[in-house]
Formats: sequence, C-alpha cells, structure tokens
Amino acid sequence: MKSITKKIPNKPGIYWFSKKGEKIYVGKAGLLKKRIASYFRTKDPRIFEMVGEADNVSFKKAGSVLEAVILEANAIKKYLPKYNIKEKDNRSFVYLVIPKEDFPRPFIARGREVEKYASKNNVFGPYQSYRILKIALNLARKIFPFGMCRPNQGKPCFDYQIGLCPGICVGAISKKDYQKNIKNLTLLFKGEHKRLFKKLKKTDPEAFYALKHVQDVALISNSKIGNWKLKIGNSVQRIEGFDISHLHGSEPVGAMSVFINGEADNSKYRLFKIRNMENKFDDMAMLSEILERRFNHDEWGKPDVVLIDGGRNQITAAKNVLAKRNIFVPVIGIVKILGHSGSAAEGDKLYFQNTKPSVKKILLTSRQVLQQVRNEAHRFAISFQRRKRKI
Repeated sequence: MKSITKKIPNKPGIYWFSKKGEKIYVGKAGLLKKRIASYFRTKDPRIFEMVGEADNVSFKKAGSVLEAVILEANAIKKYLPKYNIKEKDNRSFVYLVIPKEDFPRPFIARGREVEKYASKNNVFGPYQSYRILKIALNLARKIFPFGMCRPNQGKPCFDYQIGLCPGICVGAISKKDYQKNIKNLTLLFKGEHKRLFKKLKKTDPEAFYALKHVQDVALISNSKIGNWKLKIGNSVQRIEGFDISHLHGSEPVGAMSVFINGEADNSKYRLFKIRNMENKFDDMAMLSEILERRFNHDEWGKPDVVLIDGGRNQITAAKNVLAKRNIFVPVIGIVKILGHSGSAAEGDKLYFQNTKPSVKKILLTSRQVLQQVRNEAHRFAISFQRRKRKI
C-alpha cells in the first residue's frame, strides 16, 4: 500500500483509508502526496493501528484547500468512518448553520447544540475543528459577502466598511441579491462545487476567479503561517499590499491590505479615492498618489515590506515616493502569470529590486502569503466598486 504514494499528486484534496471497501478514515490535505506519505513514517500508535488495519488508500483532488475542507466534512457525514468518529464524540464536532430567513446570518454551532437548529435551518458538517471552519467561513465570506449585523439597524457596521457585509444594516442590498450570495454559500458548503463554478462562470466572473484560485495557508494542517513566523523572526512582521481598481477610468480607488506575521488584519485596511482625476487612466500616477497619502500617516506605523500589484515600473514608482520620505523598505512587485488556458499559473511572478538576500529568500519561500496580501488588496478595492455600483 505504501507504494501508492508515488502516484499521488502534491495538490489539495481529500484522502481515505479503506478496509474491504469500507472507509475507515477520511482526511484533508494541502499537499496530498506529502500528507499521505507521512502516515507510513509515524510512530503515533493510533495512526499506526489505523494504517495497519487498512488495505487501501485513495484520494480525490480538490481545486483549493477550502474545497478540500468542505469535501472532508461531507465525506465524514456520508461515510461515518470509524476512526474519525472514534477520535471525537458528536458533541465535539462543529457545524455551519445558515438560518432560513430573508437575511440570514450564518453561524457555527457545537455538536451538542446542533439538534435544536436542524429543523428550521440549513446545517452543514460535521467539521472536526472550530478554528478550521471559522477560517473557511471567513474565506468564503470574502467571495460571497453576508452580514453578521441586524438588518436595517440604521447605521453601517464595521464589516460593511471593509467589504465583508453587503449592507443589510443600511438597506444597501435587496433580499433577492442577498439570497443569491446565500445560495452560492450554500452550494459551496454542500460540496456542489462543479455546479457552483458553472453558475459563477456565467453570472459572476469575479467570484468565479476568486473561488477558483482561493488560497489560505491557515487552512492547511501544520500551517505555513506557523513556519513563516519561525523563519522570519522579527525581520518581516508587517506587509502592506496596494492595488488600484477602476471601471474604464470611472470611480478609481486604491486599496491597502495589511498582514501582520502572515495573517490579515482587516482593521488596518484602508481605501483611497483617487483625487487627481487627470491621472485616472495612469495606474502608476494613481499608485504614486495613494502611496504618498498612505505615508502621510506616521501614526499607522511603518511596513517591513511593501507589495505592489505590478512589475518593475510600478516598483520604481513606489520606491521614488518612499525615497522622498527617507523610507527604505523592500518594495516587491507581483504579477499574475496566465497559463495556456487562461488560468493562473502556479505561483505568480515576483519582482525584487535591491532586496537583502536574506529577506528575499524568506519572501520567495512564502509566496502563498504574498499572493494573499495581493488578493486581499484587490478584493477590498473591488468590494468598494461593487458598493458604488449599487448606490
């Protein structure tokens, strides 16, 4: 059985150990080959017992780690593998609950609570970790925004201001449009991913792209964020990402995302409406404007790395702004490289200028975090554009 690992790809997905065709354990992985191979090297007596009982191991690839997390939960619910159930009683599992209301506010329930919600709500799970489900839900919320506030409460909530709530608090979204987001969220957590992708490709290309290329290292066991903290020490704690968004020159806006120790800090995100409309078709001029305005705020602190959505020209423009203020931190460019089918190639191209080799090495090995920084700045800018279109 150990020899099967040679045929397994290092892609996200789920795997299962079987005995006489019956699944006895289901798991998820960010890297299938690496994860499955680890079972044959372990000295943990519980895992040793399970592997010894199994006579086969199989896998199913997923489009992302988020998809793998959801597939794992659905497989556990369907097959009730004995080693998954043995690890926990039902009380220690967690479930996603989406109320059947006009403006539902999804929440997470413990296993001991789930029975009281089952009849009047949509319930998804079981999930083995509250933390993982919380991260998955937050990640999904960035693609399909939903509110955690009271509908029509009269004043905008904080999540509305950072693009996570579509505005149920201030009546900025209709019941029909809100239910579309909830329907997509439901399809996602049901595991009906092919149906969802097909639908989004026709109706919402931005959401289709975001879901197709979603990455969140915190969803992976032995998270790379933990490794990130171990590797960098105190050299790279705060990364700021910048993105420009506009619709054919109208309503141009710059967005700033902030990651602290490899994790997003939404409270520090900022939007910059472009003031000099003579530059509305000049991305580098707009980038220079938002950087000048950002670095007028000493009270926000100084980043250890600035990440720009763009290449060498954008890096030069950014460095010129920072140099005027005697700020000398690494400025990195990131450019999406498309494959033959138009999909994103694995790992976008990174551009460096005069970056210390030690810092460059850290950042090159933490590419997924940099992709997240860029994706968050882009999402934040786009969410603002969407709100403006609805007004």
